[in-house]
Amino acid sequence: MTIREFRPGDEAAVYDICLRTGASGEDATHLYSDPELLGHVFAGPYLRLCPGFASVVEEDGEVLGYILGAPDTRGFEARCEEEWWPPLRERYPDPVSPKTPDEQRMHAIHHFHPAPDSLVEEYPSHLHIDLLPRTQGRGYGRRLMDRLRDQLRRAGSPGLHLGVSPANRRAVGFYEALGLTTVSEDEHVIWMGERLG
Repeated sequence: MTIREFRPGDEAAVYDICLRTGASGEDATHLYSDPELLGHVFAGPYLRLCPGFASVVEEDGEVLGYILGAPDTRGFEARCEEEWWPPLRERYPDPVSPKTPDEQRMHAIHHFHPAPDSLVEEYPSHLHIDLLPRTQGRGYGRRLMDRLRDQLRRAGSPGLHLGVSPANRRAVGFYEALGLTTVSEDEHVIWMGERLG
């Protein structure tokens, strides 16, 4: 397996991995009738707006994991509002009372919640990382994180953050082992951060 920069043409594989790890690290394929919805929310905008901060794990031409970063969270959110969400809002209706996973993601497209100010002030960059099971436990997650940290430092970022589901205890343990600490949490998300200085 090798780690390389994201290239045009990797989008479908990244979307697929996003779906296959989308249930607190487990396969979410059976939960969604539209297999692209998770990718539209959690992967697509990074590939479109911050491709230089995207890397993948590849084996024999197959993409098996990825890391996606945004060096400036507030700038990224603003660009999403201008460039990424509008066409998706035309494509997907805004559900009145979202219940199914598809409806919840459609609702997120129409009502995107920015990261908390207190978090972004100290940790202005953020990321998403997902690895298929056969890639996990082999050091590739750490290598992807180290690669992105170096990129963010070179970009002048003083810190990074991410959000993780409280149900995904394995991911929390992984991030803690890498040096991230819990900044805040509620019943929906655990916000974790790391200084890069």
